[in-house]
Amino acid sequence: MMRELSLRYKINIVAGSTPVREPDGTIRNMAHVFLRDGQVFTQPKIHPTPNEAFWWNVRGGNRVSAIETDCGTIGVLICYDAEFPELTRHLVDQGAQIVFVPFCTDERQSYLRVRYCCQARAVENQVYVVMSGNVGNLPNVPNMEIQYGQSCILTPCDFPFARDGIAADTEPNVETVAFADLRPEVLIMARNSGTVKNLQDRRHDLYSVTWRGE
Repeated sequence: MMRELSLRYKINIVAGSTPVREPDGTIRNMAHVFLRDGQVFTQPKIHPTPNEAFWWNVRGGNRVSAIETDCGTIGVLICYDAEFPELTRHLVDQGAQIVFVPFCTDERQSYLRVRYCCQARAVENQVYVVMSGNVGNLPNVPNMEIQYGQSCILTPCDFPFARDGIAADTEPNVETVAFADLRPEVLIMARNSGTVKNLQDRRHDLYSVTWRGE
């Protein structure tokens, strides 16, 4: 259905995530990206939460891959994965300019963990981060009874970007749509001549991210 919608309306869709049973029987939390040219990409969640592992037997994936789109290079990190800075750095090292974070959190503390980390990832990597979460209740689905959500579009904190590093925000627990104009050339300008240059100023002589997965 999502692929059909992407083709029909000529839009790229980051469609959130859902549990998927792999051919070997392993269950992973998998995000799907549908491009308007018909391509379909998947991104497994690397770090299942304790609840996912307990209730749904979800296991973590072993690949984090940037996706080339006609709007620039993007990446997807599912919820808890945004709380691990190595993953965003790995995506940015592959050229990602926007990181999409579909999330599901049951209360405000959980939500703020994801949001604060997403804002940090935007600053650390001079990258746009788009958070999109679900709201409302599913009383008959174990481990999904309640959700707290506030979707937003985050930017680095510097002069070319929106005040407070927030390009768009929404009301908590209200089903709505957020819009923002995200320009890759502004990111490039900030990376090359911003007030701070986090990517350029990394001390590669002291540290690096070495990926051992796929």
